Amino acid sequence: MMNSGYDGIPDRAADPVTTSSLEKTLRQAKPDDLAQFFADQQTSLIRDRRPFMAYMDEKIKARGLTKQAVLLAADLPEKYGYRLLEEERHNRKRDVYLRICYAAGLSLKETQQALRLAGHEKLYARIPRDAVLIVGFNECMNVDAVNELLKQYDFEPLKACGENE
Repeated sequence: MMNSGYDGIPDRAADPVTTSSLEKTLRQAKPDDLAQFFADQQTSLIRDRRPFMAYMDEKIKARGLTKQAVLLAADLPEKYGYRLLEEERHNRKRDVYLRICYAAGLSLKETQQALRLAGHEKLYARIPRDAVLIVGFNECMNVDAVNELLKQYDFEPLKACGENE
């Protein structure tokens, strides 16, 4: 059996299977093929019941950061932020998760995945505010810099927990 990563996230060094290849296989699969798919791909699938937590743990650790440093950079209360990162709590505001993603230095692609795992819509280039946010990720901006960019184009800055929607 191949080595799997911590918390149910496969070890990418030991697992060369891409999400695209899994999706391609599933497009051609029938219901009777699922048992074999699960057997063949057991080291490639996320088994954790808290996929956002596992994903963020992996990304934060890979960057040599701590959760505390990320929450500080996201300007979120530490206790509340830990509960979000551990999926003990959920916030309806996508902005709170975007703050965490900016603070953790995630790429746009990683952020889209984090948003999906947290149950939020991905950033959509046709929405003007989202377009600004996308540029912010592409330019590796921090929370303060992206908020300044949002204000420059007359958009609301990223909301934090406790702010009105």
